[in-house]
Amino acid sequence: MNNKLTAREKNQLLKLAREAIINCVREVTPKKKEVTDENLQSHQGCFVSIKVNGTLRGCIGNFTSEKPLYKLVQEMAVSAATRDPRFYPMKEQDLENFDMEISVLSPLQKISSIEEIEVGTHGLYIEKNFSRGVLLPQVAVEFGWDRETFLCQTCIKAGLKPEDWKEGTDIYIFSAEVFCEKAHS
Repeated sequence: MNNKLTAREKNQLLKLAREAIINCVREVTPKKKEVTDENLQSHQGCFVSIKVNGTLRGCIGNFTSEKPLYKLVQEMAVSAATRDPRFYPMKEQDLENFDMEISVLSPLQKISSIEEIEVGTHGLYIEKNFSRGVLLPQVAVEFGWDRETFLCQTCIKAGLKPEDWKEGTDIYIFSAEVFCEKAHS
């Protein structure tokens, strides 16, 4: 990552993401906002996760971006709310009780040994043939997984067999600056 985001920048991204979701669901055209913070102008990947009562409700992201971070966050927030194939698109009633978590990503780094994976620090991106899957760093911590379980679960997410990481698979690691809403307003 370039520079650590300040508390103000994190809050700004969370606010922009929440507004983007609400405007999309309510079909309101958002007002254009100028964001000038240097960190928010950076071209970094991000994931936006939406949770309701602590349960995942949507999560979508990109590892790279041609857009400034603040624009990608808004786009991924709307996608997490409306395009995650695991969930129906959010509706007006879903806006009452949701929280968000944003993960700003470092670039992917291909590894040659699973010993390079630090559970709790790294997320995983696995590719084999035409299958690929990703799990964010915080997922392994939330579920109490060790390195091998994390690899197996990432394979399952990719639609592969749990042990497929052992042969013919490209494994990448990344880190993330993760922050969430304390309580939404």
